[in-house]
Amino acid sequence: MRDTDAQPIGGIARRLTGILKARGIDPSTPVSDENEPSPALEAAQARIPARYQDAVADHPVVAAWVREVAAAGRRGPQGSPGIAQGRSLLIVGTTGTGKTHQAYGAVRSLLAAGVRLRWKATTAADLYAELRPRQGSDGERELHDLARCPLLIIDDLGAAKASEWTEEITTRLIDRRYTEMLPTLVTTNLGMADLRAHIGDRVASRLTEMTDKVILDGPDRRRLIAAERRRLAAV
Repeated sequence: MRDTDAQPIGGIARRLTGILKARGIDPSTPVSDENEPSPALEAAQARIPARYQDAVADHPVVAAWVREVAAAGRRGPQGSPGIAQGRSLLIVGTTGTGKTHQAYGAVRSLLAAGVRLRWKATTAADLYAELRPRQGSDGERELHDLARCPLLIIDDLGAAKASEWTEEITTRLIDRRYTEMLPTLVTTNLGMADLRAHIGDRVASRLTEMTDKVILDGPDRRRLIAAERRRLAAV
């Protein structure tokens, strides 16, 4: 993966650290107390895919984003914060580097921190399949709901086959979330140049402005796990 316009991770983390300190929040404080299970997190586990039910947002930029979103939440009747407007994350990396793990880890951390949260998650391929016009389906209503959801995960953006229709859907969805400044977690295997060619300049431009970029590198963790299993089986 090539990406020549990525912002250094240290710069993003320092900016978020400055925001948190200005609000009197210690960035080194854990997001939640693991010894006190969150009822909201326990209830949400059924909606989180089995593979990611123990996901942890341990990347420093993702963890800092969680703290910023939790700190900015509007207090509700019970005193717990609800998710508010805020920055989004573009999590970029080759296959198997943990992008989806970090995205679901961020959701789990917010819930564990007591944030009142309505969220949805979809892959880009499932998004287009769900919204494609067909009898008995109201794609416009579903698109409207996704566009207004307080927190949305779009996994594997750029992996589905592109067309004029998919570009239009992506543009409408991202444009609404960009305009309303709604936090969005986007994962992709593509660098920004390749992503721009796949989803179009308008979407890429909005993503560049609305997101902080997280770059995950290293080997494919799935292949490493499979290799370790084969090694243990051979012993």
